[in-house]
Amino acid sequence: MRKSIVAIVGRPNVGKSTIFNRLVGERISIVEDTPGVTRDRIYSEAEWLTTNFNLIDTGGIELGDEPLLVQMREQADMAIQEADVIIFLVNAREGITAADEEVAKILYKSNKPVVLAVNKVDNPEMRDEIYEFYSLGFGEPYPISGTHGLGLGDLLDKVVDYFPNLEVESVDQDTIYFSLIGRPNVGKSSLVNSILQQERVIVSSIAGTTRDAIDTPFHKEDRDFVIIDTAGMRKRGKIYEATERYSILRALKAIERSDVVLTLIDAETGIIEQDKKIAGYAHQAGKAVVIVVNKWDTVESDEKAMKAFEEKVRAHFPFLDYAPIVFLSALTKKRIHTLIPQVLIASENHSKRVETNVLNDVVMDAVATNPTPTKNGQRLKILYATQVAVKPPSFVVFVNDPELLHFSYERFLENRIRDAFGFEGTPIKIFARRRS
Repeated sequence: MRKSIVAIVGRPNVGKSTIFNRLVGERISIVEDTPGVTRDRIYSEAEWLTTNFNLIDTGGIELGDEPLLVQMREQADMAIQEADVIIFLVNAREGITAADEEVAKILYKSNKPVVLAVNKVDNPEMRDEIYEFYSLGFGEPYPISGTHGLGLGDLLDKVVDYFPNLEVESVDQDTIYFSLIGRPNVGKSSLVNSILQQERVIVSSIAGTTRDAIDTPFHKEDRDFVIIDTAGMRKRGKIYEATERYSILRALKAIERSDVVLTLIDAETGIIEQDKKIAGYAHQAGKAVVIVVNKWDTVESDEKAMKAFEEKVRAHFPFLDYAPIVFLSALTKKRIHTLIPQVLIASENHSKRVETNVLNDVVMDAVATNPTPTKNGQRLKILYATQVAVKPPSFVVFVNDPELLHFSYERFLENRIRDAFGFEGTPIKIFARRRS
């Protein structure tokens, strides 16, 4: 089930970035008392009580035809389209402005749930000043202070109340869902067509041909699959934007619904920083991953070249050392037959369970081979381990003191578990807990 998406929208300089940073718990957005500082949509995960959701910070909506203002308006429009719930932020100190009324008109047309938040209500005496905001037509205004963190709980309670009413996709547990992510023109749509052996998706050399995520069910290798193709970038009118601005949220949506994520790399243009950013989303989400090097027909594709490119991939993607690498050409279908078997392996390992007694044999053998570390004269003692979840496989190691489990030793245990049980294609998580 995908996370709900919340967008913070409003005219410039009402405190959107301050509220965003408060809600995600980090200083991600630049905060400066200058209109227009936040020009792009910024994404992060947020949590309220037990509910996780994606949060979008936007540039302020301003009227005008200057290129920067047009782009900021374009970004806000995109955020509104993507969002399930919108926080409409206004400023108590300045009251309702003409710009607020223009933003309200845009939000009326969106037909999305809107929660009105009145920022900069820094003391109780200012609460009487919020009643004029009822005239914007979005019901009760919620007084908040981004600077002091006041009123955010009531605001989030209202936002989260809308989540259960959102339409949620039903997922067949026996069907393997996998998505294709990557920068524009890396060959995602061509690969979809090659897998399906039909022209299901329009293919063009122009970045931005695929505008939305497309789900296609198919049957292969005696299994049912759903393949999710995602947009690399979109073009709207004459406004062209950097890849991140149009691709990230759609990729996140697809990743959340997937069991396996195919991260595509263009063999012809090589690896760029954007490839690593996109792959990082799948890893952080705990999904099974297969790295696909596409357009392998356009380069020198002998075994020596393949090995050299694989080494380059491993150097650029150290966090995906568990992911298999498949070399193919979606256009010529060369080596296309090697892909689905790797998807199956990754999916099976993503759901794999290990018996507790067998797991503990492996862990204790690992400790015997490489004794646990000491810190301040105290040695780590591993009492026992158990698997607590799948997708991804997650293990709890009960110890005398969790602070003694150093990252390097945790990595050692992970490698030994992988050596014993495989887990190719999937991340695994290890948590240290003190035995009560």
